[in-house]
Amino acid sequence: MLKVITTYTPEAATLENNRATLNLGSQEGEFFPYDLLLGALSACFRATLYDILTKRKEIFPSMEIVVSGEKRKEVPTTLEWVRMDITVIGVENQEQFLRNVDLAAKYCSIHETLSKVARMSHEVHFQ
Repeated sequence: MLKVITTYTPEAATLENNRATLNLGSQEGEFFPYDLLLGALSACFRATLYDILTKRKEIFPSMEIVVSGEKRKEVPTTLEWVRMDITVIGVENQEQFLRNVDLAAKYCSIHETLSKVARMSHEVHFQ
């Protein structure tokens, strides 16, 4: 079962589970709801890619995933587009890695969910 607890007081808001606590809000050191959503996409995508590479007995490389997006002006202000820029270090077979990234985009449940309302794209940069 998935479970998070959000606590609101006049001074602060927090989101917590049995492992961690995040501060919510618009001040320094706090997360907006869409920050969490884009972070969830990145984490889900990484976990899905990790599973694919593990099943194929391929090494999981070091990487950075930068997720950006824009909300619509119309209400409800769902995401209009989302882009993942993935920088990867130490991949030998770049073509195979790109195929694995495409599979991860297909099988990541949060990517699939967001694709129902937003244009999704990704680009991989090799170093």
